[in-house]
Amino acid sequence: MSPAMWALISAFGLVLAVELPDKTLVATLVLTTRFRAWPVFAGVCVAFAIQCVIAVVFGSFLTLLPGSLVTGIVATLFAVGAYMLLREGFTPGVDGEEDASRSGPTPVTFLRSAITSFGVLFAAEWGDASQLATASLAAKFGNPFAVGVGAFVALVSVAGLAVFIGQKIRSRIRPKLIQRVAGFVFAGFAVFAAGELLVSVLAG
Repeated sequence: MSPAMWALISAFGLVLAVELPDKTLVATLVLTTRFRAWPVFAGVCVAFAIQCVIAVVFGSFLTLLPGSLVTGIVATLFAVGAYMLLREGFTPGVDGEEDASRSGPTPVTFLRSAITSFGVLFAAEWGDASQLATASLAAKFGNPFAVGVGAFVALVSVAGLAVFIGQKIRSRIRPKLIQRVAGFVFAGFAVFAAGELLVSVLAG
């Protein structure tokens, strides 16, 4: 096996293992229950592509980024998302409208859905274990292209799985319930990120 192929497979396997139980899958799934599948998938794929490029370009220097600032931004974005989802989830609606909306997510433009998905996942991936792993592998193998491709394919695979699951469950669950659960999930991410920020500040 060539060194380039070994670097690609190593990156794919490591990132896939790291991301399957991570917030990336959950966040993408939640976004798919809120928006249409294709714009969500497009948005997260662009976010992953940029993050992989950043990881392989900066290599091990990625760990030198101001972690407290990144964590604060992530916490804020998830908190805003939680507020919006919970506000919609607990706003009384017309029964007929809610029944009609069971067939799909809220009608939002492709661009808005994609940008929202891009923003959430782009922020969530900063300093994430998969990004640090990609940076480390790029430094180790000395083949940033192969490592970047392997990491990107792994991230897209996880996103594809999340989108598939999201599409399956959104037509079987009341839309308001989906929004409430999604809101609480995002709130949990925000609290977790805020806790990390607090620990970082106290430790510093």
